[in-house]
This record gives sequence, C-alpha cells and structure tokens, in this order.
Amino acid sequence: MVPTMTLQYASLPRHAPPNPGPLARAADDYAVVQRAIGYISRHWRRQPEIDAIAAAAGVTGDELHLLFRRWAAITPKAFLQAITLDHARRLLRDRASVLDAAHEVGLSGPGRLHDLFVTHEAMSPGEWKSGGAGLTLYHGAHPSPFGTALVIASARGLCGLAFADAGEEAAALADMRRRWPQANYIEDTARTAPLTRRVFDRAQWRAEQPLRIVLIGTDWEVRVWDALLKIPMGSVTTYSDIAGKVCTPKAARAVGAAVGKNPISFVVPCHRVLGKSGDITGYHWGLTRKRAMLGWEAGQAARKP
Repeated sequence: MVPTMTLQYASLPRHAPPNPGPLARAADDYAVVQRAIGYISRHWRRQPEIDAIAAAAGVTGDELHLLFRRWAAITPKAFLQAITLDHARRLLRDRASVLDAAHEVGLSGPGRLHDLFVTHEAMSPGEWKSGGAGLTLYHGAHPSPFGTALVIASARGLCGLAFADAGEEAAALADMRRRWPQANYIEDTARTAPLTRRVFDRAQWRAEQPLRIVLIGTDWEVRVWDALLKIPMGSVTTYSDIAGKVCTPKAARAVGAAVGKNPISFVVPCHRVLGKSGDITGYHWGLTRKRAMLGWEAGQAARKP
C-alpha cells in the first residue's frame, strides 16, 4: 500500500436531451469543444478571434463563449492561451519556484481548490504476469467531460479508464482487454456508473470516502504511474523530470513507454507530461483530448473556491 494522494477535477453541465444529468451534458459540450480545439490547434499562432473559432465549431460566438464558461470555467480566449506552447513552456519554467516549494511544505500544489481524494495500491507481480488470469473485471461506457469514458473496475477498485469518440467504444474496450487478456470481462454499467460520478462529479470528492484505484502493471510501470499522481492539477512536467525522480534522467525513453501504458487515464494524469521543450506530444487517447484536458484544468485552477 502506498500513501494517499490528492488530485483535483470537476465536471460542468450543459443543455442536452431532457434530464440527461451533468456528465451527459458535459460530454455534449465536449463534442463542440473538440471541433474548436481542432481549429485552434491549426491556427493558434495567429491567435484567432472567437467568431472564427465558433464558425469552425459550428456555433455562434456567443454560444461558444457560454459553452467554454460552462465546460471549463474560462473564456475561449483564456482557453486558447492555456493550450498554446508558450503557456506550456511558462508552466515548465515556473514549476521549480512555485510547485517544488509547495511540495516542500506538504501541499499538493499552490492555490489548491478542490480535491478528488484517491488512495491507490498495486496489484501483485504474480497477478500482472498472469495477464489477469482469475481476475474478474467489470466495464461500462459512460459520458464524461472528455467524451465517452470506458470505466473498468475490479472488486478492489477502479483499474481502467479510457476515452473514446462516438463509434469507437468497442475499439477502446479491445485496447484495454489486451492489457489483461486472461481476465474475465463482464459488462456492468450499474457497477461502473458510481465510479464515473466519483471521478468527474466534484460533489462526490470526500476525503473520508477516497476513490480506490488499483494499478496493474510491472514494478517499473507502477513507479512511473505513482510519480504521475504527484503532478498537481494545472501544472505539467517532462518525461526526463519524471525519469530523474524514479531513477535517472537518461531513462526518459523508458518513462515515456510506461506513461503510454497508463491504464487509468486522467485520474493518473499522464496528460500532464510534455516534451522537454514544452511540446504537447504523445497521448494514447489523442492530442485533441490531451489539449482539452490541459485547457480544462487551467480553467479549474483559475476558479475561485
């Protein structure tokens, strides 16, 4: 067992079909955000005006403004700034003076607002080597602020979280099943729905009821994933920095491979790892989704408690 970590997240609603629930409304928002990010990613150097971004996303400027305020708690202009390389590089440059100092005094990060409390443990090496033989895993697809979330759980807690765009749910499940091919898989959305709400609904973030996650991987991978859990929301790091914390900076390539195999996306925040120069690179569930997560988290960090 390893110590309890704290992470920070939130979910924000939007209009959708009658009484869809906040996560369904947030997922509906993400479909528009995804189109907006595609345009921003191609034209960010020009710092496009909101009307141009809105037109590319298929909405009006006013609609896009309201959507970003609802989904990420920031304006489209602030979101655009949050996902540019210049912003990422500033985060990297400022990390030593701000975040490291916060860690020294025992804080999860400066300006902490809301915490998703997580306690985690690693599955035994024998269970991992067997490919999950004898292990029953329950799975379900649910709406989230970043599209469809595929949630996988064992009797011990959350052990998988993947993302998919519309029509890609089966491929996402097949990808996760390859990680533990000998496990017994059962679709059970009634079991996985509470875990989904626990991850994305801040009303359910309670220190006295921490979300239990189970890390299933090699000893090396678990060490890297543990390091990811220590990156505060609203900040970023590099592969070489993580390598320096778990062994030696020369192991950045091996760290990158382990980060890419992270089975619990978002909760174990591999999206906060950037290239050495601040480049937004390499995310298993797509660079658009990685940019969305970074921009969304920037909005949460900027919110008043």
